[in-house]
Amino acid sequence: MLKILIADDHPIVRRGLQQILSREADVALVGEAQNAAEVFDLVRVQQWDAVVLDITMPGRGGLDTLKELKRLYPSLPVLMLSMHPEDQYAVRALRAGAAGYMNKESAPDDLIRAIRKITKGGKYVSPTLGEKLAIIMEAEPSSHHSLSDREYEVMILIASGKTLSQVAEEMSLSIKTISTYRERILLKMKMKSNAELTYYAIKHNLVA
Repeated sequence: MLKILIADDHPIVRRGLQQILSREADVALVGEAQNAAEVFDLVRVQQWDAVVLDITMPGRGGLDTLKELKRLYPSLPVLMLSMHPEDQYAVRALRAGAAGYMNKESAPDDLIRAIRKITKGGKYVSPTLGEKLAIIMEAEPSSHHSLSDREYEVMILIASGKTLSQVAEEMSLSIKTISTYRERILLKMKMKSNAELTYYAIKHNLVA
């Protein structure tokens, strides 16, 4: 019987995932966490068969949480769940130790299939992403690979057309902090404007 921990800051998403999983005969327990602190609290007191982790959470982000989970509990499989297209975060998540990556728009059956696969020691990616992974992960490093996970997340949001205040609100950080991230991103990528970031992101299929 499987014990699955869901980590997402949106109550509606958590409840929806909980209902999907609870219908399965081989799922004994579904826990919920709304941020990284709750994730670590729950994994300390309960043994879980897998964690379903949202990649975008306020405070400590999903990728940072993933890396710490794998450091503390290397055998615990983590399925990253995201509203972002696979091309944006999947490679980073898998390189950081995720056992799988799924878009939130995936069908419920895919979620069940993914969880069963990773709890048996396998890896899960969608068929579409699977076709791209070998090419993506072996390609020559691009400028964005030099960015930290947080810097990368800020770049994606800016390139998607969000203002600094909107990015700050979404990431639960101050505008000053986001501005600092933006300066670092531009410096590392040798760019001068948001327009250049957007052009780069579109060219490399990081945003639509």
